[in-house]
Amino acid sequence: MSPLLRKLSNFSTFDAEETAAIEALASEPMLYAPREIIIGEGERPQGVNLVLSGFACRYKALPDGRRQILGYFVPGDICDLRVFILEEMDHSIAAVTAAEVVVLPAEEIRGITARFPRITTALWWATLVEEAISREWILNMGRRSAGERTAHLFCEIYHRLRAVGLADGGRFTFPVTQPELADALGLSVVHVNRTLQFLRRRGVVDFENGEVLMPDLEALEDYAMFNPRHLHLREQARPEARAPLETT
Repeated sequence: MSPLLRKLSNFSTFDAEETAAIEALASEPMLYAPREIIIGEGERPQGVNLVLSGFACRYKALPDGRRQILGYFVPGDICDLRVFILEEMDHSIAAVTAAEVVVLPAEEIRGITARFPRITTALWWATLVEEAISREWILNMGRRSAGERTAHLFCEIYHRLRAVGLADGGRFTFPVTQPELADALGLSVVHVNRTLQFLRRRGVVDFENGEVLMPDLEALEDYAMFNPRHLHLREQARPEARAPLETT
């Protein structure tokens, strides 16, 4: 089962013809190296990018090179479903790790949405989830502490990977560097390092060969004030709670 089908199956069930149509989208991927730009700001989009494996990110950069990562893409994610409507990109998308990405032509998107209303609704759902994640990131940057926003990011990525069958048991692959985390969290590299050590000392996060380990996922979620309801997955949202961890 392709990551896109796994993801959309969190919203709807599909018959054999719909399943075949979704699976057919995952053909002829391009392989991108870590940190390679998939499409840059100012370029004209030729279609919609679908991530099949690895991690990618959306980002904006200032003229002096300072960068803000605006979101991560995991396998099964479509990078801006309606982007082909625009004449040029207003942000950039790059691979974070080695990544397989398929470019879906606009005609293919229009065709599948015209033929399959249930797939169209599922794609709308995916777009709404993407927007909900962006709202949560704004809340992270504006109101959560460094420790809370870092913990929240780990919880978010874990649940998104779990939804496509790529994480379980409180551990997931996430081989990003501390400078990349700094770009995503709006922190300095020194502050990121201090925050990771803070979470590790309290036994809620550990790291091993590019994997994030969460020995006590519930405690980490409580500390981050994380509730998966904004991901709109087929699992019950947890009640709001807060673990007795000091902030950092």
